[in-house]
Amino acid sequence: MIRAENITKRFGDREVLKDISATFEPGQTNLIIGKSGSGKTVFMKCLVGLLDIDEGSIWYDDVLFSKLDFRAKKEIRKDMGMLFQGSALFDSMTVEENVRFPLDMFTTMSYSEKLDRVNFCLHRVDIIDSNSLFPSELSGGMKKRVAIARAIALKPRYLFCDEPNSGLDPKTSIVIDALIKEITNELNMTTIVNTHDMNSVMENGEKIIFIEEGEKCWEGSKNEILKSDNKLLNEFVFANALAKQLKASTK
Repeated sequence: MIRAENITKRFGDREVLKDISATFEPGQTNLIIGKSGSGKTVFMKCLVGLLDIDEGSIWYDDVLFSKLDFRAKKEIRKDMGMLFQGSALFDSMTVEENVRFPLDMFTTMSYSEKLDRVNFCLHRVDIIDSNSLFPSELSGGMKKRVAIARAIALKPRYLFCDEPNSGLDPKTSIVIDALIKEITNELNMTTIVNTHDMNSVMENGEKIIFIEEGEKCWEGSKNEILKSDNKLLNEFVFANALAKQLKASTK
């Protein structure tokens, strides 16, 4: 479980996050939604410790993460998996080397043990016989799958996904959403996803936090979002639906 309490973050005189509190439970996909510039990416960076908060506290289970020094935070980060917006695979490394990278960095496993783990993770995301390929030889969907395999290589307790469907076609996006949800349930991870994709929200939104101009304006589930009378949330949902319709009509 990850718990944020009264998080405030400033850049100079600008208050980017304003007194945000939220609890993210294990075994479910927790979504942070909001338009570009709303503060959701800053919030995620604060949660993983890439940005220091100005006020409030961040807890990982019973550990006060936001008060730890660099070395202690590094220990917690060994339990984190990261899925970046652009996949962030190393271009000069093969698929196998990319997935093995965190094992090389953080474990003392033998090469054969690492290879077994790499192959297990690749098979789990349905990447077969591609160990020797380079990222330039992969489709966008395959890159995301390899990035997920790398993210779960260390059997993380916490998984962070930043716009995992960015740049993917709708069919591939659905597959990636389903894969994230399945792995979250299997490993009982605390998964937090930044997204503005309403398809993802309606498929995976077991817990949803809506941020507008640095404030948490709504919290609920996918079953509640369409019934909400929150004006800002409804405008966000409608704008996304309209954008998808316009995009589809131009194809």
